[in-house]
Amino acid sequence: MAPEGGTLLLITLSLSLASNQQTLEEVPVQSDFEAQKVEGRWLTTRLAASHTRLISPEDPLRLALHSIGTRDQDLEFVLFWMGEGVCKGVNITVHPTGLQGQYQGTLERGGTILIRFVGTDYSNLILYVRFQDSGGEVTSLWALLARRVPADPKWLGKYLEYVRKFQLQEAPVFNLDAQCPPSDA
Repeated sequence: MAPEGGTLLLITLSLSLASNQQTLEEVPVQSDFEAQKVEGRWLTTRLAASHTRLISPEDPLRLALHSIGTRDQDLEFVLFWMGEGVCKGVNITVHPTGLQGQYQGTLERGGTILIRFVGTDYSNLILYVRFQDSGGEVTSLWALLARRVPADPKWLGKYLEYVRKFQLQEAPVFNLDAQCPPSDA
């Protein structure tokens, strides 16, 4: 194959892969979002990602969102990692970006996180989360959250439209009712 042909093939493959990964301009954000109204307990009803390895059913560790809180203008996501002999609470604090309904922060082990509240009626919530690791790799995660299960069918329909539009991979859902159990000290 001629060098020019190889370059053209590489460019074509890169463009087709890039077209599957949504740009921020394509991801909506709720312009009238009110952070205080999302405070409290949330249950994950559906989950999808651009890379399945982030949320593989074979992974023995399970990450679950427990709740969302506010601190001044910031939002705090309370998550729990659980698995075989492992349970750890994780708090991720994100700060407003200036765009209503969009927040960003840095992760403890490097990388960044960007969160968009795509849509909510404050009983159901579609959340877009964009992780970028320290090497520059981007992974997108979409979640349908609800105050109680099952989620409203209208919100499920909206969520599934995004899953189809952005060609996302559905993933198993995990919810934890409580914090980590006390250790046997």
